[in-house]
Amino acid sequence: MDKFLNTVESKLGPLAQKLDRNRYLTAIKDGFFVAMPLLIIGSAFLLLTQLPIKPYLAFMENTLGKDWMSYFLVVNTMTMNIMTLFVVLGIARSLAKHYKMDSVSSQAIALLAFLILTPVMSDANGAEGLPIANFGAAGLFVGMISAVLAVELTRGVVSKGWVIKMPEAVPSNVANSFSALIPGFIVAIIFNLVRIIFLTTSFETAHNFVFELLQKPLLSLGSSLPALIILLLFEAALWAFGIHGSNIMLAVMTPIWTALAVENAEAFARGDVLPNIVNMQFYSNYIKLGGASGTIGLAIACMFFAKSSQYKMLGKLSFAPSIFNINEPLIFGVPIVLNPIMLIPFILCPLVLGVLSYVVMALGIVPITNGLQLPWTMPPIFSGFILSGWRGAVFQIVEIFISFLIFFPFFKVEDRKALAIEKEG
Repeated sequence: MDKFLNTVESKLGPLAQKLDRNRYLTAIKDGFFVAMPLLIIGSAFLLLTQLPIKPYLAFMENTLGKDWMSYFLVVNTMTMNIMTLFVVLGIARSLAKHYKMDSVSSQAIALLAFLILTPVMSDANGAEGLPIANFGAAGLFVGMISAVLAVELTRGVVSKGWVIKMPEAVPSNVANSFSALIPGFIVAIIFNLVRIIFLTTSFETAHNFVFELLQKPLLSLGSSLPALIILLLFEAALWAFGIHGSNIMLAVMTPIWTALAVENAEAFARGDVLPNIVNMQFYSNYIKLGGASGTIGLAIACMFFAKSSQYKMLGKLSFAPSIFNINEPLIFGVPIVLNPIMLIPFILCPLVLGVLSYVVMALGIVPITNGLQLPWTMPPIFSGFILSGWRGAVFQIVEIFISFLIFFPFFKVEDRKALAIEKEG
């Protein structure tokens, strides 16, 4: 194992170091670090509403009423569901510090740029508001581009001296606010022109452009094994750029996979042969072990095998949510997004788990899922037992071990790098 780890590190280490010095990737990574503690908080409150324990759910409903979940989901909404706002601020701050610019004004201008591209919605009564869906993971791609371009435009304007300069006697905070006036004005003009251009197209907004561009290829995919492989590759690739691949894919595939699961449930009730291997339960419970891309093995590695303080703490914070298939703390805390080392197992693991699960069910080694509707937070092993009996539970244990083997070598490369940085102070 040490020899293999050294080989992986020798091959990928130089690439990782080179990418770590890239100012844009560094800024994006810093942006996710800003959002990470808030994501962990949001995950904890989400978990409180989704624990698959009937006595607990009954107690909470009897104590707080039928809408008890809304009391906790507010925190989740104000953290995970508007995470793009925090990421935009973090990216702008990091990039501004790299250029030795005023970080506060850069953050404000970057946020303005992103909000200009975000559509305003109104109801029949004329009330207006911003769609919160565009502030979550679905809006990350637009947010990252907006932050980077806004700071770069600001830097270009400042470098040309197109700023209002105040006398030295003026306090710095006042001087900085006036210095940001012309750069902010130019950024607003350019991003407003982009917004207008999108309005003249069938997409109408930049957010719709990203979604539609990714949604249409998914519409042509079916439920066969080759289609599943393509979908899993597509999902992981979207996550690689900070786009919530699971949400985008499921927006199209949920009706198809749910219908296939219902067919299985009906056949199971009649005692007939179950017709569909690929369905919603197959995807949720045999591929997404620990969350998107089957990251439960990575959570175990962080929890029990980390040497650096950074990953030890991340393991403690992410392990419990991963048991209930919540892995945003890992995806944005490692981070996996735009991390070429961790993207390798992140893309490979769901493919291995998906193909292997399909094969063992096609051969009859593990029973096909019976179509019972389970909450997506049902922990592995329990979900396997309910859907496929004891063989399903045993197979999920095997999958967890496979996930660990896939993620561990690449995790060690990151852990060693973090440990070396910590030792350097």
